[in-house]
Amino acid sequence: MKKELLYEGKAKKIFATDDPQLLIVSYKDDATAFNGQKKGTIRGKGVINNRMSNFLMQRLERHGIPTHFVEELSDRETLVRKVEIVPLEVIVRNISAGSFAKRYGVEEGMRFGAPAVEFSYKSDELGDPLMADAHITALNLTSSEELQTIRAYALKINDFLKAFWSERGITLVDFKLEFGRLPDGKIILADEISPDTCRLWDSATGEKLDKDRFRRDLGGVEEAYSEIMKRLEEHV
Repeated sequence: MKKELLYEGKAKKIFATDDPQLLIVSYKDDATAFNGQKKGTIRGKGVINNRMSNFLMQRLERHGIPTHFVEELSDRETLVRKVEIVPLEVIVRNISAGSFAKRYGVEEGMRFGAPAVEFSYKSDELGDPLMADAHITALNLTSSEELQTIRAYALKINDFLKAFWSERGITLVDFKLEFGRLPDGKIILADEISPDTCRLWDSATGEKLDKDRFRRDLGGVEEAYSEIMKRLEEHV
């Protein structure tokens, strides 16, 4: 049973339930970019992000990745395990794009020989700065063992998602993950996997089918999200 609102973020609301170890996540159509400097609405985004995240997390569970997913309650709401979020954004990059291309002065579209894993401090106030492993452990954000687990999970998720989207004519450029701790300390995948958190390009045309259409005012945002959901469902 859904109880009081605990937290409202840029894209989701979190509600308490009768069980202190379970929460309800409600996905919104609100969209933000550049640490909240740009705001808007993407009609139907909440439904797509909820359903896609749940589908992919269930698939990842079968591939040995523990997640917070428990049950899809409706088009917009999902029951999840309560976790203590690790304050890191974990970015896996297969191709140069976005901030990586800008930061290092390279063109978008350069394919890497191996995936690059980045960590950034989850702080809008500080602009989500990049962090080295030593900085993460020095600030006690994770232990060395936890960080090793997170990196291993991130690479395993990348292997699965690259193959999954390739079968659907989509190139996985990069994506962001968040992880959390259960009360017993176990690290599990949390947050979401969606066009909000992934760069997804059409493999044949290079067309962007993700939140970059909103960030860069490219138009056709709702259509891009719908196309991604269509490709996912066509091959279920």
